Amino acid sequence: MVSPQFRWDWSGWHKSMTNIAETIERRWLAELKLGFEFDGRRTILSERKHIGPLIIQKPFYPEGEVCHVYLIHPPGGIVGGDELNLTVSLNDNAHALITTPAATKFYRGNGYEAKQSQKIDVYAGCKIEWLPQETIFFSGCEAKTKTIISLEGDAQFIGWEIVCLGRPASKEIFEQGYCRQMIEIWRDKEPVVIERSFLQGGEELLDASWGMQNFTVMGTMLVTSTDNTVLETVRNNIEEQNLDNKEIKLSSTLINDVLICRVLANQSEDARESFIEIWKALRLQVMQRPAVAPRIWFT
Repeated sequence: MVSPQFRWDWSGWHKSMTNIAETIERRWLAELKLGFEFDGRRTILSERKHIGPLIIQKPFYPEGEVCHVYLIHPPGGIVGGDELNLTVSLNDNAHALITTPAATKFYRGNGYEAKQSQKIDVYAGCKIEWLPQETIFFSGCEAKTKTIISLEGDAQFIGWEIVCLGRPASKEIFEQGYCRQMIEIWRDKEPVVIERSFLQGGEELLDASWGMQNFTVMGTMLVTSTDNTVLETVRNNIEEQNLDNKEIKLSSTLINDVLICRVLANQSEDARESFIEIWKALRLQVMQRPAVAPRIWFT
């Protein structure tokens, strides 16, 4: 006979296992692998493999040689336990622009972390533009995002990431949960930019004058292979944007040859539009091509 103090609570164990099984069953595990190369006429999508709900539409060519690609996540949002992984490689002087048709949304985690990662390898002579729309972190989310850019030789990168905390328009503030964000740029296996952020719902950082100052949107834009001439172009553009009538703060600096722009705002549209204006101003200087906006931005 088993002593009562050593009796297993099989009902509790069974309930716990059932909850774990249900979570595993309903989570999305998605992977997408893309390869680009220049075929002598234009950049083509030479490789495309996917598992789960992470796909792209057909390549678009609004500016001839450059390949525009739109990432699509059919479920429309990411919940606790979901994991999305994107791998991209560019070879043979390829030039690709990757964007999204809508905002990425991280919903409540319910005790399970949601993960999203992007690994982009850009070989010598190639150019990549990573220009997704904003990522919205709902209150209560438990999220981790990671973007790693590996450059070789003279490879070039322009990219941004915009974070929205909560849904202020719906009176939902970021009171609970967290989001971890990692952005890295490497060149020839040496670190160029390493950034980490951890935003906890309801913490002092969100309100403090040394933190987000009650703004709900923040963004970082990174551009490699730049110099003081490009920095001057960007600063002139910021002045021309006439931000006095908007609740937004925008700045730029140069660290070695990497241009870094920061934005704080209360509307994701203001942050995104400011970065787009900067992109339009510097693209010709940095990538020798005038800016041609993806058509999906206007739909």
